[in-house]
Amino acid sequence: MASTEGIESMERMDPVDLAAVIREIGRGAAGARDMSRTEAQQLYAALLDGQVPDLEQGAIAIALRMKTETIDEMVGFLAAANERLPGLGRPPGKLRPVVIPTYNGARRSANLTPLLALLLQRFGVPVLVHGLSDDYGRVTSERIFAEFGLPAATSLAQAQLAIDEYGLAYLPLPLLSPGLARQLALRNRLGLRNSAHSLVKMLDPFHGEALLLAAATHPDYITSMRAILSAAGAHALLLRGSEGEPFANPKRRPLIEHLHDGLCDVLFEAERDSLRVLPQLPANCDASSTVAWMRRVLAGDASVPLPIANQLACCLYACGRAGDFNQAKALVAVECAGLSIV
Repeated sequence: MASTEGIESMERMDPVDLAAVIREIGRGAAGARDMSRTEAQQLYAALLDGQVPDLEQGAIAIALRMKTETIDEMVGFLAAANERLPGLGRPPGKLRPVVIPTYNGARRSANLTPLLALLLQRFGVPVLVHGLSDDYGRVTSERIFAEFGLPAATSLAQAQLAIDEYGLAYLPLPLLSPGLARQLALRNRLGLRNSAHSLVKMLDPFHGEALLLAAATHPDYITSMRAILSAAGAHALLLRGSEGEPFANPKRRPLIEHLHDGLCDVLFEAERDSLRVLPQLPANCDASSTVAWMRRVLAGDASVPLPIANQLACCLYACGRAGDFNQAKALVAVECAGLSIV
């Protein structure tokens, strides 16, 4: 594990002295020293602004992968990323817009992130979904939205208009954060994930005004995301994702936590018991099968899986659509009366 000792030499260095950065963080898991939050923010700002040559970018990515990022470093990275996001306007009204990052897609079972977004839109909650076009062999939310008839926004202005007028927009990452899109693309060259793969799941394009859906696939990442989001003062729902996507596992609900105002409230405990009734889900995870099933759900001809309904209630409560959690659960039960829930 990397040392928590500060880097005195880096305290005095020019923030673009990349050799000094690599020298300090590139000494392996045992010998590397950690950056302060400020130093990490300066370094990531340079990465996002295109001030770091390819060779040094690769060295930094590998060094951080070997050392592992500290919470302070990730908070600094996230601050640099959020500073560079375009400011999307919060739609009029009291509701927090819900931001849904979608970066994993489906490989084994259906990607239900678009369904969750459409259900929120049905309740009058403004939703921004952002993600990647490349599928890496998976079925992305962008493909599912396109199959459903909701193409990706081609500009920030178009995304803002869609949120304001229709309550839902899908925005590709290169339009939201070109710098992070470049960082994600390093995986194709290096063969390894880097810090950006976690950062994109914690962005707030509404600069403190949104409710984030934050999901991870491993308990250790849940712990670190909780600490990072809490340190950043985020409003978020935190859960273990389905294949990395931020929707509740339709077969067994995960723990769902609400981070807000320095607090962490458990809204739903994880289900442990064996399922009595299996939800009816798409037979295949391809876009056309998923969309056909989604249309049946939205028409009331197929059931909303109970964990998805539970997550929907969490969203309605945390974004201000309901005055308390019991009311949120009642809204889902009553206003989705036309939709069956299993």
